[in-house]
Amino acid sequence: MNITTIFLNLPVKDITQTRNFWTNLGFSFNENYSGEDSLCLTLSESHAYAMLINHNKFSTFTDKPIADGKSTEILLSLQVDTREDVDSVFRKALENGGRKFKESTDLGWMYYSGFEDINGHQREVMCIDQTKMS
Repeated sequence: MNITTIFLNLPVKDITQTRNFWTNLGFSFNENYSGEDSLCLTLSESHAYAMLINHNKFSTFTDKPIADGKSTEILLSLQVDTREDVDSVFRKALENGGRKFKESTDLGWMYYSGFEDINGHQREVMCIDQTKMS
């Protein structure tokens, strides 16, 4: 198994202020994955990104309350090569005491499943087909 890319998903209150903050620190964004409700902060080109997602959109990815600044919350997404790899990691997580928190989702260009590890930390495992992105 080879994790090809890591996407850290973090809730943010204001997309414009968040973009300005990180731009002012000298970071750039992958505009292919950014939109009006999210930003894709480049941490390491082609290897690590932080998805900075407004609270409304972020709440569609989890069944837990969004961290209010008094606690820490992160939804770690791991990109693998194929849909079969997604299903394999998901199945193994459940077999080893993990819990499903989100149904498998197929967006055409992206397929993912969500599980919670034995400590309650949520993970998404996904594969992306760049050729199907519009």
